[in-house]
Amino acid sequence: MRKLILSVLVLVLSLEMAPGQGLYSPGSPKDDGRFAASTKQVNQFFRRFNAEESVDGSKRYYSEDPLYRDRELRGKFISILFDNETSGITNELKSEFMREVLSENMPQYINFHREGWFAEVEAFFSYRGKRENVTLFLKIQPEGLGYEWVIDKVIFQPFKDIFNKPEGDAKGFLHPLSHELGFMNLRKAFQDSDTPEAFTPKEYQPDYLTLFLYEMKRGNIRFETISDVKFHFFQINNWYFELNQFNRPGFNTGWLIGNLVKLSNGDKETLLRYIYDQK
Repeated sequence: MRKLILSVLVLVLSLEMAPGQGLYSPGSPKDDGRFAASTKQVNQFFRRFNAEESVDGSKRYYSEDPLYRDRELRGKFISILFDNETSGITNELKSEFMREVLSENMPQYINFHREGWFAEVEAFFSYRGKRENVTLFLKIQPEGLGYEWVIDKVIFQPFKDIFNKPEGDAKGFLHPLSHELGFMNLRKAFQDSDTPEAFTPKEYQPDYLTLFLYEMKRGNIRFETISDVKFHFFQINNWYFELNQFNRPGFNTGWLIGNLVKLSNGDKETLLRYIYDQK
């Protein structure tokens, strides 16, 4: 259900923002199999998006190479980095995105080591004898002389069911003069109520990751397998795109942009709430 809601939101925002213009692809790759070969690795997606490798992928380009981040080469690469079979991303939206990314005055690049992108991993765990789906969010952070992936957030439905904070009349209430009674009425929250979270601040959000790790350390949660991986990018100013892996025949395969949205004020926060399954 969460994935469906996010997909609908992405589609609505895309339709609202898409201008009526043709696909911009300086130096069309036509049907060049070298360009259209599968983007097999996420690192290769970065290199292709930034034009930091040769057409056939056999050579890395560095700042001293004449084709390093070449604008025409980038246009050819980026035009084949979209899912053109199932995503429904319009040519108009791709055009606008590419114009901004390939701007002669202020081109934009993605950076593996920079904030603004993260992984979403779907996995199966065993929880108290029952198989459960778990969504893990991971981010890159510096470590020593390099970098590492770390688990940043988790979505785990059994925990969400427990911390379903009541609203309205069901919300807990501690009288503003409770301090004059030495807060003896905390009995309402800790003894008389089965929803102590009802007595927390409006902005309170349970730390599901801590709960998840606690249950794992107690032996109640055990890892089984990974079922899916995707990546969310917010590194391009005023844009969001989702990177998915497509395994299918043909050239349009591998790691491709499956969702693309131009963001207005507040859209980024809205998307993040849906991605993290926060109401």
